[in-house]
Amino acid sequence: MSVREGKIMAMAGGVDFAEKPEKELHELFRTVLNDGMHGLCFSAYEEGQKPGSVLSENQIRRRMKIIQPYTKCVRSFSCIEGNELIPQIAKEFGINTLVGAWLGKDPKKNEQELSALIVLAKEGYVDIAAVGNEVLYREDLTENELLDYINRVKHAIPHIPVGYVDAYYEFSVRPKITEACDVILANCYPFWECCHADYSLMYMKQMYWQALNAGGGNKRVIITETGWPSQGENYKGAQPSHENSLKYFINTQLWSKQENIDIFYFSSFDESWKVGAEGDVGAYWGIWDKNENIKY
Repeated sequence: MSVREGKIMAMAGGVDFAEKPEKELHELFRTVLNDGMHGLCFSAYEEGQKPGSVLSENQIRRRMKIIQPYTKCVRSFSCIEGNELIPQIAKEFGINTLVGAWLGKDPKKNEQELSALIVLAKEGYVDIAAVGNEVLYREDLTENELLDYINRVKHAIPHIPVGYVDAYYEFSVRPKITEACDVILANCYPFWECCHADYSLMYMKQMYWQALNAGGGNKRVIITETGWPSQGENYKGAQPSHENSLKYFINTQLWSKQENIDIFYFSSFDESWKVGAEGDVGAYWGIWDKNENIKY
């Protein structure tokens, strides 16, 4: 059964999952997964690693081989400490890339990230360049500092689309940032806004439309992150569960194809280090678990 053959139809609020047994949900998940995704956020850190750990070529290559049959594009988050190998290896596997420079409060590291991003782009490993990820949300940089970085990268690689990644609503309140971006790179998480799973697809559509309107309706919007955790504590009205994450994935991918919306699903593999930053749900956003076994 293939999504392209029209045998699975999503309604405005998503697939009608009423009374579908667990076995049928898993079969539907596999059908949608096998039909392929636009993009995946690439989780590279193995058990015991975290940001700051140096990634090896072997671990990147092994995980890239696992996801290669299912995605057209991968998103990476940094250009140093081994992360620069991700887009290089992705290209070997015939996968397109959205490559991010991770920016923060350390000017020296910011320079390393930006320089590495520009080099990767000039060498042909970058299809879309992301200058920073949620630095305004975290208040790591001022708007003017970020604008300087964005414009510097745009000047260095004028032939490649350049954007900035943040929560969808930031583009509504930061018109200078939105104007500077060639493409709007919006993170959309109904879960983190306490949305009940039954209404999550409609909520994500509203997030997308808000980002689209922020760009005047004529700028490309890519959903750079969205997902649902498979276990952990409830976040008010949002409940992590195996079933909810499975349903969210199905609805997201069907909407992506039917409306031609580019989405990078978060995430490829579970990463234990994220527990500290996000609570116990942080470790369970992957389609594959931390041992690289598919979860559904």
